[in-house]
Amino acid sequence: MTTKKGTKVLTELLSIQGIKVTQMSQIPGIGIILKVESTKGESLCHHCGTKSNRLHQNHRYVVKDLSWGEHLVFLEINRRQFKCKKCGKPFSEKLDFVNNRRTYTKRLANTIIKSVLSSDIHSVAKQGVVTTEEIERMLSDASQELSSTPSDLKKLGIDEIALIKGQGNYCAVLIDLEKSKLIAIVKGRTQAEIEPVLKSWGSEVLEKIEEVSIDLWEGYKTLVKKLMPNVQVVADRFHVMVQVNKELDTQRKREKRQVIDLTKQSKSGKKAAEYKEILEGIKDSKYSLLKNQENLNQKQNIKLMKVKKVCPNLAEMHKLKEKFRQIFENQKTNWLRGLLRIGIWQKRAKQYFPDSVKTITNWLDEIIAYFDNRTTSGVVEGINNKLKLIKRSAYGFRNFENYKNRCLLTWHFNC
Repeated sequence: MTTKKGTKVLTELLSIQGIKVTQMSQIPGIGIILKVESTKGESLCHHCGTKSNRLHQNHRYVVKDLSWGEHLVFLEINRRQFKCKKCGKPFSEKLDFVNNRRTYTKRLANTIIKSVLSSDIHSVAKQGVVTTEEIERMLSDASQELSSTPSDLKKLGIDEIALIKGQGNYCAVLIDLEKSKLIAIVKGRTQAEIEPVLKSWGSEVLEKIEEVSIDLWEGYKTLVKKLMPNVQVVADRFHVMVQVNKELDTQRKREKRQVIDLTKQSKSGKKAAEYKEILEGIKDSKYSLLKNQENLNQKQNIKLMKVKKVCPNLAEMHKLKEKFRQIFENQKTNWLRGLLRIGIWQKRAKQYFPDSVKTITNWLDEIIAYFDNRTTSGVVEGINNKLKLIKRSAYGFRNFENYKNRCLLTWHFNC
């Protein structure tokens, strides 16, 4: 279809602004090839900024574009070279629909990236439109176009996820808590690894940050105080609660082991029956003890009543755990009331939660800071779950940079 009317139809079908089709051919087993060129008769000199229409020479090369149905489409581009009338230097015209030295159009790259973000590199590459190497280049190009400096950042959340579970291989995750947006992923979670990323944002961004929510790791607090001395550091309430729950669960396991040992040592049938009843009460009670009491289903509530009946120690610890959680749940609690209630709780809990009481004492200022604006890293948990899902489905991402690019692009394209 190379008639004037035909090329007009093809130009409309191609639908790339400022580009016209001059010829079409179809090669069996390869696809449709469209010869295209710019509709403009002049171009802007890259050297001096002067417009020129003096054609110097033609450069033709082929790039991939969006398929037409089941047919692959290739564009044979005439990227003309002009000679500037003012400075006399030759220059190539700029084509907005394709990046320099790329074998595919921008719109094809965007379509491929969206497919990869919902699938994986190898699955998309198997479709035969682009290669694995081209996909990785698309991801790299797109990630470089994303701004690495956050804007209007007031509340920052710092957390981490395990890249390889059980091997101590972690990466730090930086979140805009107000926008629930992933800002950066750092390979590693040490101060030395995170500090350059925060510094790269510049003092103007760091000075505008009002609060930073962190878990109970001293390294994060030290780094934040170093780079943002006036910021309010907030110990994430959910991580504080994790500490309390962990100690409760440790005691549950300890009591279960003790009852099992006593059962084995018992020579009295009556005693053995008593221990068996206690063991039945403790067995499978983890979630009944740790889950928020109002969220328990009927079965879990029954189990909770059983374990509290046979284990007074666990019953008291559960009661204290719930009281501590309610301090934060009560919307009327200000920082002063929170301080007083936590102090009272610590006195009552010292016997049952010695480790938690010690941690709370060490982090009291940061824990109390929660009551000023009720800032938490709650959204971080949801983001971390999404990052873990990406990690599990990231077959074909052969290194950390590719994984990081996929995560950042996921928020850019889908959030």
